[in-house]
Amino acid sequence: MISRPIVYSSLLLLGLFSCTEDRMPTLVELDEELKTLVSQASPEKTLDYYVLPNETDYANIPQEPKNPLTKAKAELGKMLYFETGLALDAKKESGKGTYSCATCHVPEAGFKPNNFQGIADGGVSYGVAGEKRAMNTEYKENELDVQSARPLTMVNVAFVKNSMWNGSFGAGHVNVGTEQFWDEDPGTKRNHLGMLGLEVQNIEGLIVHRIRIEKSVLDKLGYTPMFDEAFPDVPVAERYTLLTASFALSAYIRTILSTRAPFQKWLKGDLSALPYEQKKGAILFFGKAKCANCHYEENLGSHEFHALGVKDMDQALSYNTASTDKRNLGRGGFNHKDEDLYKFKVPGLYNVGDTHFYFHGASKTSLEDVIKYKAARVPENNRVSQERMSPKLVKLNLDDEEVRLLTVFLDQSLRDPDLLRYKPTHILSGNCFPNNDRQSRIDSGCN
Repeated sequence: MISRPIVYSSLLLLGLFSCTEDRMPTLVELDEELKTLVSQASPEKTLDYYVLPNETDYANIPQEPKNPLTKAKAELGKMLYFETGLALDAKKESGKGTYSCATCHVPEAGFKPNNFQGIADGGVSYGVAGEKRAMNTEYKENELDVQSARPLTMVNVAFVKNSMWNGSFGAGHVNVGTEQFWDEDPGTKRNHLGMLGLEVQNIEGLIVHRIRIEKSVLDKLGYTPMFDEAFPDVPVAERYTLLTASFALSAYIRTILSTRAPFQKWLKGDLSALPYEQKKGAILFFGKAKCANCHYEENLGSHEFHALGVKDMDQALSYNTASTDKRNLGRGGFNHKDEDLYKFKVPGLYNVGDTHFYFHGASKTSLEDVIKYKAARVPENNRVSQERMSPKLVKLNLDDEEVRLLTVFLDQSLRDPDLLRYKPTHILSGNCFPNNDRQSRIDSGCN
């Protein structure tokens, strides 16, 4: 006969473990809930939608039809991206040969600047991963190659059809019907080439960032054979140009994919890749916090534009920025629609925690601050009225633990820990990279 105390104890334990409100859910239960939420967020209603292709799976990486991906193009693009020897159109002699694309899109920083603002020409120093980049005192502020909106990540850009915060680059997708505005901006004139944003942006980017592409330079540095291998079908007279260099850079950038992030492993079936807290954070992301209402495409960004009311870059310490800069107007500054003023594109979130500056004006310096700001839904920029704030940005009641768990998911689950695999071991000029000024060489230990 079972004693009364044992019966009472058994009933008590049964009650504790049968009440879902009073117990911690099992990992199995969390996985099932997360699978349901992720599938619901997907435009295709499947988990597989969010699985990124391998970086060498050229057939399945999204690409511009006029620029089919090949290994030779991607390898050439990787070298050009880090090549400081192409920085020959600097404003000052001291700036020549000292910077590269990777100066402002640093692999160690999630392919973003590791400081408030990126400085290409006119910058010196590097630090450990770009955090000490500063102004060259030989330059005047208006001579610096800086951007008045924070550069976006290059990670998973293969899934971005219209690039820039205002989506201005690229002929199709959200820019269908905006043709009348392309000729107003020297950069977007290239949309008339009828290509995706990355290819046309990189043509303009080589010019804006004072990179020289011409055969004599490529001959001297040793890149001519790589162009020949990458573009055998392009006539020799057209082979060593801004267009082919853009195609190579774009091919390389399209291969920068965060396939080793824990969330990617979980999506592929390794349910142990996300520990308990990361699963809880993911459930918040796709559930209560409503992050996936905007961050729902393959890169966990989207081609939507929203006004969040955050500060512009000129409203903090920055170089060569002004309140009159058209970039502060967001999508409306490009398409001239009043209803699109102060709306900015939803960025991808992989490796978002690799730097400590967020939003187009770098106004927040922690993921916790980003989450709390969005949850409060109060504009911090007096240029943006409450009425202009995105209707998708809803006020949320997130407690401190929920903010912490959501931060864990963003910072850890979405972080590919090995982006350095996309960095070359050397460049053909033999220069130091990503920077080649004296202080950067000292900082990076490069002779």
